[in-house]
Amino acid sequence: MPEDSHHAAPVPSVSGRLPDLPPPPAYGRRSVAEVLTSAAASLGVDGFDNTLGLPAASRVCVVLADGLGRNLLKQKTAHTPFLRSVIQAGQGEVPVWLDSAFPSTTAAALASFGTGLPAGQHGMVGYDVLDPDQDKVVNLLGNWDAGVDPATWQPFPTVFERVTGQVDVSTVSLSQFDGSPMTRAALRGGAFIPGITAHARTAAAAEAMAGAGPSLMYFYVNELDKAGHRYGCQSEQWEHQLEELDATVKRLSASLPAGTTILLTADHGMLDVPEPQRIDFSTDPALVEGVRHTAGEPRMVHLYLEDGHGADGRERLLAAWKARFGTRVWAFTRDEAIAGGLFGEVRPAVERRIGDVMIAARDALALYDGRRMRPTAMEVVGQHGSLTKAEREVPLLCFKAEGRRRRG
Repeated sequence: MPEDSHHAAPVPSVSGRLPDLPPPPAYGRRSVAEVLTSAAASLGVDGFDNTLGLPAASRVCVVLADGLGRNLLKQKTAHTPFLRSVIQAGQGEVPVWLDSAFPSTTAAALASFGTGLPAGQHGMVGYDVLDPDQDKVVNLLGNWDAGVDPATWQPFPTVFERVTGQVDVSTVSLSQFDGSPMTRAALRGGAFIPGITAHARTAAAAEAMAGAGPSLMYFYVNELDKAGHRYGCQSEQWEHQLEELDATVKRLSASLPAGTTILLTADHGMLDVPEPQRIDFSTDPALVEGVRHTAGEPRMVHLYLEDGHGADGRERLLAAWKARFGTRVWAFTRDEAIAGGLFGEVRPAVERRIGDVMIAARDALALYDGRRMRPTAMEVVGQHGSLTKAEREVPLLCFKAEGRRRRG
């Protein structure tokens, strides 16, 4: 598993049991959960710690590029002349990379970004997960269930809500995310400024930040993630979107007020999964024996057992998955995930949303329950959700905007 050499685990023991899980995300120290909280502290807002050591500022614009893994940015520097110049200039003591949340998926990571909390607190523990109250799997990204209230599911105030009234707060994003359930759950607060194209969003950001007051802006870019899912992160289409991102950030630097702190980060990374490695696990009865619900993502599967299938059922299920996939996966229980700190501290209301057994891919593998997935789901090339370095490490670039150039 070359893409995960940083977190490589030891060889399995002779008993056949998998090695220990990788270390959990660095919640509270160097994760996506510290970006907005540190930005708020750098603006002088009380009640926040500047954990990431950001420079003091009167304006901060946080650009979040969905799907931009640290590995990918390092591999593709030929496509990012502006960002390459930023990296080469250095950023002092500010860390150059962060951990995504766990799972390394948009719902969990953006919720950690927006609230400053790990998934065990905010409760967005996967792309789709079990709602114990309804005994059904619900989507937490773009297709929320009518029976789930975003503000109840994720009850904590966002960073935007906490700083409103002390600094101007704005989100620049696509119009479809204005008031969406995901936004209401994880990113509520402040003014929403829509823009269809990257140029439109850049112009809107510059106009919104032109005022004199202290301000915090969240600037969302989703095109890279979309290209990765459809074509793969090693495709020409992905590289084109990376070039567009580079141009967008360069325009922001030139158009925002001079001295504005610009932060570029991401919610997760990505790796490509070849078609033969996209596997329908539901065709193997042993892998779903005693399983009432399946959820999560193809690289981080939640398995929920039927009532009555206790410790023995978990052990049988773990043994079946280990027999089938060996060291290609991490197979572990909810209790092991919690004890290992993968979700951070887990509040009681969140525990039952997490699978009794979880399967995380260690190499280029994607696991589907074909009984509940649309066939098109298996066409996705670029994927994420697991614990590998390629998925969990995201960049953090910190620099000052050059500002508008004077004419004449």
